[in-house]
Amino acid sequence: MKNGFCQINLADSSISVIGYWDKNEKQTYSISQENYKLKGADTTSREVLKYDVDIVIRDSTAKSYTIDWHYKNFQSSTDNKFTAKLLSITDKLDVIIKTDEMGTFLEVVNWKEIRDYINKALDILAHDFSDIPKIKEICEQVAATFTSREAIESAAIKDILQLYNFHGGKYRLNEQVQGKVKLANIFGGEPFDADVEMELTTLDTANNSAVIRYVQDVNKEQAADATFEYLKRTSKASGLPEPKREDIPELSIEDKVVSSIHGPSGWVLYSISIREVTADDVTTIETREIELN
Repeated sequence: MKNGFCQINLADSSISVIGYWDKNEKQTYSISQENYKLKGADTTSREVLKYDVDIVIRDSTAKSYTIDWHYKNFQSSTDNKFTAKLLSITDKLDVIIKTDEMGTFLEVVNWKEIRDYINKALDILAHDFSDIPKIKEICEQVAATFTSREAIESAAIKDILQLYNFHGGKYRLNEQVQGKVKLANIFGGEPFDADVEMELTTLDTANNSAVIRYVQDVNKEQAADATFEYLKRTSKASGLPEPKREDIPELSIEDKVVSSIHGPSGWVLYSISIREVTADDVTTIETREIELN
């Protein structure tokens, strides 16, 4: 791991999270994602996905980094044969991204190649699993995540966005920074409003690292409205009765990210994200852990 200029400032107990990376530098991360539902105190379903990613700095300029995320070694606990096959097809996928000189995420560079690759894979799966009811609709829903660069960046690269979540910022110890942001609407339509809070909770000068926390709450009414519009579209397409707006419960969406970051290099040592989506008494929880090998 590169040890460049130390970004921890003892004078004001702060850290500037900046990527000091060399061309061809490589790090490997293990990523574990778990999805489960809680109804009351009972867990109603649980799925675990694990994989590795080699992150290589393909190019480094005064203004940007071009970075290759090479995915491999997918393992899943799912009993869904369609999902398992899709994961096997996407194994060894490469996502090329660009950040600014600080390491702040800018864009997916090869989004067209990713879109075309996924569409070809879905065509194969639609043929192989033609006996599954509404397989065409299922494939179309998956394909919708990859139709454009914006779609991919908002829904298909959550691990990438998590890793670079804090880059480009300066954080002072125990100082809570609050604000409002616009979030991409996963159902399409107008972006969501969200309240955010960031805080540098730990400054470990002995190990040249810091722990930063991020919390984000989506506007509940906007989330419920977007859910209603999405269900209207899908019910119409499938020939089912349209829902009523009053039948859509208040929807709570909260995201938390906590990352430990190496000060001199800007590489993330460990990061965990937790998304909780609650409607009535059912909470869907998605956790993702990213750990440097």
